Amino acid sequence: MSLLTEGLVRRGVHVTLFATADSLTSAHLHAVSPTGYEEDRTLDAKVWEGLHISEVFERAEEFDLIHNHFDFLPLTYSRLTATPLVVTIHGFSSERILPVYRKYDRTAHYVAISDADRAPGLRYAATVHHGIDLSGFTFRPDAGEYLLFFGRIHPDKGAHEAIQIAHQTGWKLIIAGVIQDEAYYRTQVEPYLDGDRVTYVGSAGPARRDELLGGALALLHPIAFEEPFGLSVVEAMACGTPVVAFDRGSMREVVDHSRTGFLVGSVEEAVAAIGPAGSPGPLAALDRRACRRHVEEHFTVERMVEGYLEVYHRVLQQSRREDHRPWGYYKVLEDEPDHKTKRIVVLPGMRLSLQRHRRRSEHWHVVSGRAVVTRDAEELPLGAGESVDIPMGAAHRIANPGPDPLAFIEVQRGDYFGEDDIERLEDDFGRA
Repeated sequence: MSLLTEGLVRRGVHVTLFATADSLTSAHLHAVSPTGYEEDRTLDAKVWEGLHISEVFERAEEFDLIHNHFDFLPLTYSRLTATPLVVTIHGFSSERILPVYRKYDRTAHYVAISDADRAPGLRYAATVHHGIDLSGFTFRPDAGEYLLFFGRIHPDKGAHEAIQIAHQTGWKLIIAGVIQDEAYYRTQVEPYLDGDRVTYVGSAGPARRDELLGGALALLHPIAFEEPFGLSVVEAMACGTPVVAFDRGSMREVVDHSRTGFLVGSVEEAVAAIGPAGSPGPLAALDRRACRRHVEEHFTVERMVEGYLEVYHRVLQQSRREDHRPWGYYKVLEDEPDHKTKRIVVLPGMRLSLQRHRRRSEHWHVVSGRAVVTRDAEELPLGAGESVDIPMGAAHRIANPGPDPLAFIEVQRGDYFGEDDIERLEDDFGRA
């Protein structure tokens, strides 16, 4: 999420990131939860999830688009706003959540993180593979002398199978990752740890991760489930380290078989692909530079950001809203033959075009926020509860100099209220 957010900001997108208050970002951070509830067990997960999601949708009208990475629950809010919703589905935790995705299939725009992870019967806008920041992964041209398991200690990820592969090949094995299943660790991993041939080093931060991945002969990824993506696989290849993975889920989209690693079906096939310790095997014939190039071509942050921007533009073309503008948005409250009333919101730092009308006059009443109104040669500051009249033919604009959204009521009177009665004299968005 951080990589995508920062990449979008670099591309000039105005991003509001809804995340915990301790998040670091160059986007505009909006937080309701002080920290993650896994890090502070005094926070009730259901309560803070509800507060977090509602905060987004109560501000939905401020945005051209909402991008949800928060699983299925935000979908239940999606029909309460006309703002389009893009949903990246980071795997399905259970088939029991599919009814929610099916219900909102024609409301939201789904993005898969791999073709393999697409659920039958759902419509998808695109597949966008994850990207990584290559500057955090050092390419090492020479193979190391140990095998590496890097991932959650859980039956799905196959730490026990990695131990079997290491024992049968004779190579040393280093295991790194958080213990997610304590019973599995105690019975299937810990008994084989000897501090020499098989070692467990715990969770690894960025520097240690780079060292472990780059120094390995190969990354073992003997998964026991349909892997939605597999970030550690891409990270290993970025360091030049090939991958030996069980051929499940997205592995065919991530690993180039016989070029950046081997896709196998069993422990025995993995052993044959690696070869015995001390002698060259099929693994030794792989070019570590090819592993790095594969990531550079397919799994960079830039490629991920570009993929999402393509989705955003396509979604916005499909759901273009007449009531949204670059500076904010409006809602028509009344539309009668002799008058029209709008509620208009101008985002912080934005302003409307300098314009005039030939067939209507306007009255503006500020509801909240601060405004600076231009009326011909005048500059008029207005606060909440203050009003101004705009005569027919007067050059005028309104700007929001404050840190909060500016809301005002516009009452138009005349004989025509169409948008083509706007003559733009100056405009920040090239529409003059």
